[in-house]
Amino acid sequence: MRAALLIQRWYRQYVARLEMRRRCTWNIFQSIEYAGEQDQIKVGQQTHIPSIAGKLHIHMTPCDSFRNLISHIFRENNICRNVDWERYFCYKSIEVPKLYSGPHLSFPITCSNAAELVEAFKNKQQLHSRYVLQLLGETWRLLRILPNISQISTCHSKEITICGDLHGHLEDLLLVFYKNGLPSSEKPYVFNGDFVDRGKDSLEILLILFSFLLVYPNDVHLNRGNHEDHIVNLRYGFTKEVLGKYRLHGKKILKLLQKIFSWLPLATVIDNKVLVLHGGISDTTDLHLISRVDRHKTSVTPWLTLTLTQILENMLWSDPMPQDGCVPNEVRGGGCYWGPDVTEEVLRRHNLTLLIRSHECKQEGYEFCHNRRVLTIFSASNYYEVGSNRGAYIRMGPDLVPHFIQYQANRATRALTLRQSVGRTERSALRALREKLFAHKSELISSFQEYDPENTGLISLGHWACAMEAVLRLGLPWRVLRTQLVGDTLDGMLDYHLWFRELAITEPNTELSNASLLETMYKHHSNLETIFRIIDTDNSGLISFEEFRQTWKLLSSHLQTEISDEAISDLAVSIDFNKDGSIDINEFMEAFRHSWETEDPGSSPVRGRLREETKLS
Repeated sequence: MRAALLIQRWYRQYVARLEMRRRCTWNIFQSIEYAGEQDQIKVGQQTHIPSIAGKLHIHMTPCDSFRNLISHIFRENNICRNVDWERYFCYKSIEVPKLYSGPHLSFPITCSNAAELVEAFKNKQQLHSRYVLQLLGETWRLLRILPNISQISTCHSKEITICGDLHGHLEDLLLVFYKNGLPSSEKPYVFNGDFVDRGKDSLEILLILFSFLLVYPNDVHLNRGNHEDHIVNLRYGFTKEVLGKYRLHGKKILKLLQKIFSWLPLATVIDNKVLVLHGGISDTTDLHLISRVDRHKTSVTPWLTLTLTQILENMLWSDPMPQDGCVPNEVRGGGCYWGPDVTEEVLRRHNLTLLIRSHECKQEGYEFCHNRRVLTIFSASNYYEVGSNRGAYIRMGPDLVPHFIQYQANRATRALTLRQSVGRTERSALRALREKLFAHKSELISSFQEYDPENTGLISLGHWACAMEAVLRLGLPWRVLRTQLVGDTLDGMLDYHLWFRELAITEPNTELSNASLLETMYKHHSNLETIFRIIDTDNSGLISFEEFRQTWKLLSSHLQTEISDEAISDLAVSIDFNKDGSIDINEFMEAFRHSWETEDPGSSPVRGRLREETKLS
């Protein structure tokens, strides 16, 4: 008996240590993810009604320069406002070659077309750009007549299925369809936003969902998420994905999607009792107001502008908190945190019983809060790393009681022990954190030097932890992480210059004397590649020195970073390896590839992914 008790005590301690490591790992991933979103929303990521960049965050100086950058990138955006825009997006002049072996679509699209599309994407086939543009055009025409808030009903013969964030994880969507069945009049679905970004198959997910929406407009419902936004897509991967898959017509596809995103409904109400929306609510949420606005317009009357944009931002970006009240969401940088008192009031005011939202990754795929009046559903499994979380979806019948189905889309996770799963996720989180540290190297060195007035190169571990939080503002337990980030010390003092050299990160290969420019490029290398793809108007993989210079001037203005013309010219010359007077995008990205990218890049939203995707074939 004594031996059994000792084993039991040891095992409990073992599991407790693993749980502490798991929670710490989760905090790292989530803090880095939210810090990235905070940076993004500061430059105004939602440009639907009205421009949140220009109207809501008018006090944030980077907005104008970033809008100029985006305007420069999407040079033909004026066509989108032209009455002849449909002629610009016309698919009829695009020929489908006889050698094309992918799926063929007929219009009006049928359920068999939609099912064939699912099967084709499952087998890694690509839909021809003619069909893509035609499908998107039909989707846009349908979305224009849909209300801001969809009203749907259950009945005894069928349940409604509700899915959360998918984020480009096609394998999760396919698994949901395998377990639950394809959408149909007998199998209605609500997809609660964030279909795109992060994962590698965002466009395929959109095309599948749009095809079923066209076949079953009364039974398939799509709510807009905060990632259904072209400026957010520029940073988080969807823009790069489309341009990589459709080099010739990618920009037209992106512009058409920009219009489609602005027309997506904002919420769904089930049986007048259950509200489904992407982010959340606030103490000012008014569904009656939301149901009446023109969601696609870029401007409204001045008195309505600020109120409306705040409500929309709250719907797409907010998170619940355990305390009563409603406060700005400083962690994400947009939306709000709302408490159980706000939930009770908003539900009471609209005669609702439950709020279903998404927007936050949950380890089990779902989570209740606010006395089970708020339910978070997240459908992208392995979101941060393989084994990091389960995905889930909801089935709901006439009793409006949610039933959960959980899953792991990656088979490899089933073979991992708990220790292996935690260890793998922990290594990935620490790698992401090291990347973040290198991206803020100059700021961290400056902060360390404030604690080192005699310039000895040494600081205490307590001062190291304070400086880390002061610069990165991630809210992480730095003293707990010290053992994993800091090696040997000298009598409790850290040599911070040596520490940076020992972070196991290989700096970019490009030999530049301008350290500020080098660090800036490192921080924004993913965005730069996407921008260069867009500037490369003839899809040659080359951009001129002048285009390179103009882009950098716009980018430096947005980043409020002083970069001289001489530094930009030196950079251009150093990248022009074959000295032909133009810049090869492949060689540019190769010059800024890093040692950790030799490992499996996975689908993590906060890790380097410039491997196979960045190469232009």
